[in-house]
Amino acid sequence: MIRGQGYDGASNMKGHANGLKKLIMDECPSAYYVHCFAHQLQLTLVAVAKENSDCDWFFYQLKLLLNLIGNSCKKVQMLRVEQAQRIVEELELDVIQSGKGQNQEMSLCRLGDTRWGSHYKTVMRVLSMYPSIRKVIKKVGTDKTQKTEYNQAQTMLTIFDSFEFVFMAHLMQNVLGYTADLNHALQKRDQDIVNAVELIYLTKIQLQQMREDDGWDEFLKDVHSFCNKHKVKISDMDNFYRPVGRDRRFYVKIKNMHRFHVDMFLSIIDRQLQELNNRFDEVNTDLLVCMSAFNPTNSFAAFDKTSLVKLAQFYPNDFSRLELDHLPRQL
Repeated sequence: MIRGQGYDGASNMKGHANGLKKLIMDECPSAYYVHCFAHQLQLTLVAVAKENSDCDWFFYQLKLLLNLIGNSCKKVQMLRVEQAQRIVEELELDVIQSGKGQNQEMSLCRLGDTRWGSHYKTVMRVLSMYPSIRKVIKKVGTDKTQKTEYNQAQTMLTIFDSFEFVFMAHLMQNVLGYTADLNHALQKRDQDIVNAVELIYLTKIQLQQMREDDGWDEFLKDVHSFCNKHKVKISDMDNFYRPVGRDRRFYVKIKNMHRFHVDMFLSIIDRQLQELNNRFDEVNTDLLVCMSAFNPTNSFAAFDKTSLVKLAQFYPNDFSRLELDHLPRQL
């Protein structure tokens, strides 16, 4: 009489061959598996990062950057001073506005696989504090008393000041930004399931629109604007790709346009969409939306006859054909 099952995503639990999910569904086809939506989203984002080499490279560089600056109170203070001076200068030039809650002091937060929101927050802060971070790296790279960090800073500056790093930072900011609101919504205790499912659909639509030609042009325009503002050399899309901090022998000879547009931009977005579709499949979402018709809040205001008929169709062993035909009139 099992009609549902749910647990973590370990292979011995939800594996397609011998996992507990498979063994139970062999006996009870209507024992649908529903995974925690918030946990699924975390796994989706982690899967994209681990399987895409460019994404993995970018977050590895972020870790090196955090180790270089965040492990020393002296360097953290240097960053704080540089950022404060920058804010004062931009206020004097009317580049930014002053006001309550604006221009708050920021720091670089640590990355954590179990707290994927930390990745989004770190990327946003790196872009926001970009010129200040670059100045700190330069100071460390010219200070020979820093010993091993002296050489690390010089290598990091080459990568940090490259178009490829800025491009990946903006791409991750966009991709993670579209899923950030969904991530927060799924973890709310008072989140109703219908709204959560609608947010999942909306996230997929936003990512799909981003991968269109207009989305690519708008994205590239933002990257170029950032590079011009901070004097980062823009790669010519008609030239051949030259990797930064990686040996070119590991890459085939292709143009920058193909490398940045197809291998990075489209590849990461498509992988994200594929993971979202695989983890948040139609059966799970439809099942939960239909179940929400049982919500007793406000005198069963969510009651919907069509949803309950559709829900009954998920359980053919419980309802005969005649009962399904009669169910709308019963409801």
